[in-house]
Amino acid sequence: MTTAQRGAPLALGDNAARQLANATKTTAQMTSISPRWLVHLLQWVPVEAGIYRRNMVRNPDEIEVLCPPRNESELPQTFVDYEENPREYFLNAVSTVLDVHTRVSDLYSSPHDQIKEQLRLAIEAVKEHQEGELINHKEYGLLNNAEKSQRLKPKANGVVTPDDLDALITKVWKEPGFFLTHPEGVAAFGRECTRRGVPPATVSMFGSQFITWRGLPIIPSDKVPVVRGKTKFLLMRTGTKRQGVVGLYQPGLSGEQSPGLSVRFMGIDRSAIASYLISLYCSVSVLTPDALAVLDDVDVTKFHTYDHKYA
Repeated sequence: MTTAQRGAPLALGDNAARQLANATKTTAQMTSISPRWLVHLLQWVPVEAGIYRRNMVRNPDEIEVLCPPRNESELPQTFVDYEENPREYFLNAVSTVLDVHTRVSDLYSSPHDQIKEQLRLAIEAVKEHQEGELINHKEYGLLNNAEKSQRLKPKANGVVTPDDLDALITKVWKEPGFFLTHPEGVAAFGRECTRRGVPPATVSMFGSQFITWRGLPIIPSDKVPVVRGKTKFLLMRTGTKRQGVVGLYQPGLSGEQSPGLSVRFMGIDRSAIASYLISLYCSVSVLTPDALAVLDDVDVTKFHTYDHKYA
């Protein structure tokens, strides 16, 4: 009986051969990492001593201005009054302490440095949390700082329509920048546009495609909440020159890695665990009420049935 007839292997098998092969290893992947486009689209303003004071003019309609006739008519006298108690924003800290056992970092840091990988992933988590705070924080978050007069609801039984986005534009008509909603909100608007036969145009930004309405990109963020099948659309303009929405950060931090973000080594304890403090200081300010509008209670659960006719 031959070797093949006895069922014995004729050559080295794959499983055994792999014991001598080097696997190409990726860095650690984390599904919670998102593009965080809101952070990229905001203008970021450095804040001295962690305090940002928003000064506004009081009663601007009382500033008297006249276009006089061509005679010696007396010109009006006026002055511009300021708020006596302007709102102040205090930077909020998004922080965590990362622990890495020195044995792990000493023995298992090839081909990827364990400390660098741990810090990279922890920083990504901090930045994801930051974007969520910019949208949802109870004190400075965008959703909680839209004036009542700047809040609308869908007109068609909760379904977001082009008419609703047009209504938002009437609230932020001075150089609006972009819409912001949950990805399911983007899909819901796309479905309604398809049903109406008005597919929205697209624009390329940051190497990605975004649908638009009236030339304004609709930016997705999974930090915009979806509660019981309903989400929100925001429309904003940005920048200090436009009296829009601005992000706030603290410059010149010890151990600064990027604007407002610092990483500091805290030492090694008696259990041989090294600790690193990761802190990100930020806030956001709506400089004038008409810089932000919100469409509430957008239903993202409704779908349409299309009748297909074939020749």
